Amino acid sequence: MSDITLPNQAFPATTGEINLAELPAEWLIVYFYPKDSTPGCTTQAIGFSCLKDQFDSLNTTVIGISRDSVKAHQNFTEKQNLSINLISDKEEILCNHFDVIKEKNMYGKKVMGIERSTFIFHNGKLVKEYRKVKAAGHAEQVLEDIKALQA
Repeated sequence: MSDITLPNQAFPATTGEINLAELPAEWLIVYFYPKDSTPGCTTQAIGFSCLKDQFDSLNTTVIGISRDSVKAHQNFTEKQNLSINLISDKEEILCNHFDVIKEKNMYGKKVMGIERSTFIFHNGKLVKEYRKVKAAGHAEQVLEDIKALQA
């Protein structure tokens, strides 16, 4: 397990600014995804949104992060009726902090992009991380893991 901490810095998000280190929730899920309105990212965002009430009942906040603009996030949120907050990390500050920018193969070309990754924090301490995540079923898996961690 890496020793990633929550940076004490505000970032633009769909509902204003968010400082991950100052969120009141006991449990925090931070997930990184490549791009708004793409099939896998839509599947993942809808998955977390559909389970928001269950996460809320476990005192768990879910935040999605990509390099898209706040405007793109707001359009994505409206179009897909998302109930989770999305942070815009255009400068890749959070991406670099969490080490999620990786070399990827896009149509035979090597590009640097966000590797789908999720991190669970309890009272600000990293307790679980997922790398190279598959979008389908991921939110459900994270929910089960939160329940297990809380048990």
